[in-house]
Amino acid sequence: MDLLTLALLAQMWPVYHGGPDNIKYSKLTQITPANVAKLKVAWRYDSGDEFQGSEIQCNPIVVNGVLYGTTPKLRVVALDAGTGKEIWSFDPNPADAKPRKRRNRSVTHWNGQIIFGYDYWLIRLDAKTGKEVGRIDLRQGLGREPEGMFLSTTSPGIIYQDLLIIGHLTSEDLPAAPGDIRAFDLKTGKIAWTFHTIPYPGELGHDTWPKDAWKEFGGANNWAGMALDEKRGIVFVPTGSSSFDFYGANRPGDNLFANSLLALDAKTGKRIWHFQFVKHDVWDRDLPTPPSLVQVKRNGKLIDAVAQPTKSGHLFVFNRETGESLFPLETREVPPSEVDGEILSKTQVLPLKPAPFARQMLTPENVHPSLVQKLKLLRSGDQFTPPSFEGTIIFPGFDGGAEWGGATFDPETRLLYVNANEMPWILRIIPRKKPRPTMTAAELYAVNCANCHGVDGSGSPPQFPSLVGLKSSEKDTAEIIRKGNGRMPAFSHLGEDVVSAVTKYILHHENPTVQGQVQRNSLKYGTDGYNKFQDEKGFPGVKPPWGTLTAIDLDSGEFKWRIPFGEYPDLEDKTTGSENYGGSVVTKSGLLFIAATNHDRKIRAFDKKTGKLLWSAELPASGNATPAVYEHKGKQYLVIAAGGGKSDRSPSGGSYVAFALP
Repeated sequence: MDLLTLALLAQMWPVYHGGPDNIKYSKLTQITPANVAKLKVAWRYDSGDEFQGSEIQCNPIVVNGVLYGTTPKLRVVALDAGTGKEIWSFDPNPADAKPRKRRNRSVTHWNGQIIFGYDYWLIRLDAKTGKEVGRIDLRQGLGREPEGMFLSTTSPGIIYQDLLIIGHLTSEDLPAAPGDIRAFDLKTGKIAWTFHTIPYPGELGHDTWPKDAWKEFGGANNWAGMALDEKRGIVFVPTGSSSFDFYGANRPGDNLFANSLLALDAKTGKRIWHFQFVKHDVWDRDLPTPPSLVQVKRNGKLIDAVAQPTKSGHLFVFNRETGESLFPLETREVPPSEVDGEILSKTQVLPLKPAPFARQMLTPENVHPSLVQKLKLLRSGDQFTPPSFEGTIIFPGFDGGAEWGGATFDPETRLLYVNANEMPWILRIIPRKKPRPTMTAAELYAVNCANCHGVDGSGSPPQFPSLVGLKSSEKDTAEIIRKGNGRMPAFSHLGEDVVSAVTKYILHHENPTVQGQVQRNSLKYGTDGYNKFQDEKGFPGVKPPWGTLTAIDLDSGEFKWRIPFGEYPDLEDKTTGSENYGGSVVTKSGLLFIAATNHDRKIRAFDKKTGKLLWSAELPASGNATPAVYEHKGKQYLVIAAGGGKSDRSPSGGSYVAFALP
C-alpha cells in the first residue's frame, strides 16, 4: 500500500478489532495520557431496540466517515461518524417477529458492501443505501441435510483478496452441525474451499475419531473469529470443542481438529500447521477469541508470532510460519475419568511461560469462608480434573479466563493485554433419560433442556435464563424453542408435537405424553446445567479478584503489571474486580481503553505502561463489547456499544456512545 492509503486506514477502523492482525491497536495520537481526563461525550445514538436481557457485543467498523454496527435486535445501522446521526437502517427480522436475544460482534466491509450474519444467512447490503443485494445460506455445502440444521454466525469472517473466510456457531449438544471452515468467493457467492475440522476419510486426523464421525458429529467449529497474515497469506483459525461438550464416550480419540489453532493457506484452505490445546475435550475449553498476530524478540531479532489466549487462563505463543512454541511447553499426565464409557487422553500440554493470567485451582485457602464445606463435597483440582457425578469445579469457569474480547497487542512495547474472569463453575454429570418412542414432556425437557436450564429450570442467569415462573405466551415460547435464542440452539428438528409438549411443561407444568418421538441424542449422560459456584448473595465463591487486567511482556514472558478489573456498585470494596466481556484498544499515544465490566457500566482509560487509571466515564448500560478508535474531520473519537444484558445487576441498553476532546 502507498503512504496515503496507510494514512487513511490509520484514521479509520475498517475491520473487526481494527485490522486483520487482530491486535486492536490505533496509531492515532490526539488523545494522550496528559489530556484523556478531558474526554466528553461527543455523540450518542440510541437504537431503541433494547429489551430485558438483550445485548450488544458489536465492535463497530468505521469506513470513509461512516460507522457501521448492529443493534440488540440485529438491525444494521449506518451512522455519521462525527455526529452519530442515522444514515440508514436495515432490519432483517420479519415484521411480526418477537424480539429474541441475538449476538453479533461486527460486520464486514468489502467492495462497497456490508456483510453480516443473521441466523444461518450471510446478508449483503449496499454500504451507501443499506439495501439488500444478496444473501448466502450457510447450511448449504456442509454435507448434511440443511433442513432443521442449527448454525449461525456471531463473529464476522475475514477478507483475503475476494474471499470471505468464515466459521459459524453450532449447537454444543447433539445433534450439531459440522464446524467446517469455508471460504466464499464474494464475486460468485460460491464456496471456494472447505477445511473439514472433523476430518473425512483420507484426511489428516481422521484416525482421531470414530470412522463415521464426519457423517454424524458436530462442533469443532470457529465461532470466535480469525486473524490473517496478509503478507504470507495465512489465516489463523481457533476452533471449539466437539459436541457434546462434557461427555465424549461416543467420540473416543483426541478429536482433531477440535480445540485447535489452525494455520491455513488463505487461498486454498490447505493446512500449514496446527496445535491442539485440549485433546478429547470434556471441559468446554473451546478457544474463545481470535489469536493476535504479534512480534517477539529473541536473541536480538524480532520473530513474527501468533498469540492465543485460552479460557483456562493460559497464553500460547507460536512462530507464525512453523508453529513452533516460543515458550517452553509441559506435557502433563491426566487422571482417568470415573464416568463409565469415557476415555480421556492420558496427557495434555500447558505452557510453562507466561504464567497463567487467571488462578488455576479453587482451594480451601482461596474459597469464600461460607463455602468451605460445600467445596469439600466437590472435586477441585487442576485444569484437567475429570468431570464427575458428585460435581467438579471448573476454575476459571466456562466463561474464562479469557473470553471473546480476547487480547490486545502494542507493537511498540510488545506488551500484550488480556482481561479475564475468575468465576468458579460446577460441572456435574447426570444420567440422561433413555430415548424411547414415547416420552413425557418432563422426560423430553430433561433430555433436551436441562443441560443449560437445569433440572429444576432455575438456569444460571443471565447467560442461561431461569424458566421458573416464565411470563410468555405458548406461541412465543414455542417459537424460541424452534428457532433458538442467543446461545440456545434451535430445536425444530424435534418436531411440532415435542415443541408443543415441552412448551406446556415449561409454562404450565403440564406433562403430556408424545407418541412416536424418536430422540436423536442417545448419549448416556448429560449435565445438570451451567452452575456458578457462588455465595448466598450471588457473588463469586472465590476470594477476590473476580476480574483482572494483565499486561504481559512477550519478550520475557513476565507480567508487566496486573490489576483487579471491575467493580460491584453495591459493595463498599471497589477493588474486587468483576466478570467482564469485551476487549480493549491500545493507542500509540500511550493509552489502553476498555469497558467490558458487567456491573459498573464504566469505560476506562489506563496508562498502557503502568496500568494506572487515568479516566473513566459511566455508560447508559454496561459496555460488554470492544471499543473502536477513529479520526473524523481531524478529531479523534472513542466509541463503545453500551448493551448490558450480561448481569441481573445491570440493565440492558441499546446505545452507541462516542467520546472526544472538547
